Amino acid sequence: MTTAKRPARAPLPAPATDSPARSRIRFPEFRPRVDMQNSLYLNDPGHIPALRTHFGFPDTTIVLGEVPIGWNATGERRGLRIPDLLIAFNIERAAVIEVMGYSINEHGKPPDFVLEIASPTTARRDEIEKPGDYAEFGVPEYCRFDHEWGRSYATGLAGDSLDNGVYQPIPIRQAGASMYWGRSAVLNLDVCWEHGELRFYDPTAQHYLDTYDTTHYARIAAEDARDAEQAARIAAESERDAAEAQVAELQAEIRRLRAAPPH
Repeated sequence: MTTAKRPARAPLPAPATDSPARSRIRFPEFRPRVDMQNSLYLNDPGHIPALRTHFGFPDTTIVLGEVPIGWNATGERRGLRIPDLLIAFNIERAAVIEVMGYSINEHGKPPDFVLEIASPTTARRDEIEKPGDYAEFGVPEYCRFDHEWGRSYATGLAGDSLDNGVYQPIPIRQAGASMYWGRSAVLNLDVCWEHGELRFYDPTAQHYLDTYDTTHYARIAAEDARDAEQAARIAAESERDAAEAQVAELQAEIRRLRAAPPH
């Protein structure tokens, strides 16, 4: 049996070994939530890598889910919050990974944006308790998404912007049947509720951020268009060849008739 040869690829760069040892205290470890909502509406579509690719600057930007937030890692568990999505700019991403959490004191600033996905087990905390906590932390924007419009939250899409320490509602606009959006000034993106799905729209580039599905279907559409173009080219070439063959036959027949002796 012949073993297939693996394709060559460049190795990932090795981590630095000459960096000084750190003594940061890690955040407490939390059990993963037994909840399908994040998987269905945040992770499975690929919003985190889409946002990470969109913002760039991987060393100083973090886009992650289930990251504990607190003033520091030694705070009481009750003093920590774990948003479904956290976005922070101009911070040391490696430090967040190292301590398994986001220390506001260490980074000198809160996360820039947090989002919660509705779940029957967390809806009350998301709407009643967490706004006050995130406002106290100083998080500039706090958004909430409920795929079943108004079943777990009061509404399917909601957002708050911090103004002098108090959250003010972000206007939610309707774009069509079962299509709503609110502008995140922090992200410069529209957070969208469309037919029960979460989406992010770039108003500057005027397109949605690419997710796994959109990238997949765009590739299929491009392949279909390429195949259709190739088929059309082959058909045109066949028609041209047939026409040229017919002309050649007619020319040969004319030459034969001209060369034939008169009766």
